[in-house]
Amino acid sequence: MKVAFLLAILLAAVPAFAELPDLGGRSVTVVTENTYPPLQFLDKEGVAVGWEYDAMNEIARRLNMQVDYQHSSWDAMIPAISSGQFDIGMDGITIRDDRKESVDFSTPYMRSEMIMLVRGDETRFADAKSFAADPKLLMAAQPGTTPFYVGVYEVLDGNEANPRIKMFETFGAGLEALKAGDVDLVLTDSAAGEAYAAASNGALKIVGGRLGAEDFGFIFPKGSELVAPVDAAIKEMKSDGTFAKLTKKWFVDTKLVE
Repeated sequence: MKVAFLLAILLAAVPAFAELPDLGGRSVTVVTENTYPPLQFLDKEGVAVGWEYDAMNEIARRLNMQVDYQHSSWDAMIPAISSGQFDIGMDGITIRDDRKESVDFSTPYMRSEMIMLVRGDETRFADAKSFAADPKLLMAAQPGTTPFYVGVYEVLDGNEANPRIKMFETFGAGLEALKAGDVDLVLTDSAAGEAYAAASNGALKIVGGRLGAEDFGFIFPKGSELVAPVDAAIKEMKSDGTFAKLTKKWFVDTKLVE
């Protein structure tokens, strides 16, 4: 991977605010799934780490707030945030208009694109068109995620019940199914996919072109007063190079656990 490409997933820097809000040590609950390396995952010792953890910890430091991290499955996360069970959600969540009906988003903190992750010895297809043309080939996806919708509408036939899409509760479960030969394709954002391929010692590779851009944002209950302070911190961290440093750390310098 080239550093320049990875840094390109970050949105253009904007001028920093002169002074960030001080939240006075406010306690904030942040929920995540811990299954999406290198954004958030459990390391070999079982410690929750990743790009989003480092980013959120730095946001908390700059805003003077105390973070209590909680865990949730992906399918329960947006409803839990919408109902006010947690203050912030972070899980590589794509900013989409339909989701804005139930939660508020931060300003985007990262931009990425969908790529096709396959086994290293895959020769039956080389792009989305040739995958779609072979009815024997299967893809893994989590229901309701961007990879699911890209797989349905940009790779296959637009049928959300297409039996060629095998559903898994977590991204990691789908990736294990790919490695085991139970499915033939996993769609993921380019940042995570590049990292997985590089860390796999040839067991995984990327085929085809990129299938579309997506912006990631943190989510909040509708009307949350935390959105503006977090947005201010994000803008400052883009401007001063903090996000660029985190991207190099997690997408270039860190070997992911397998």
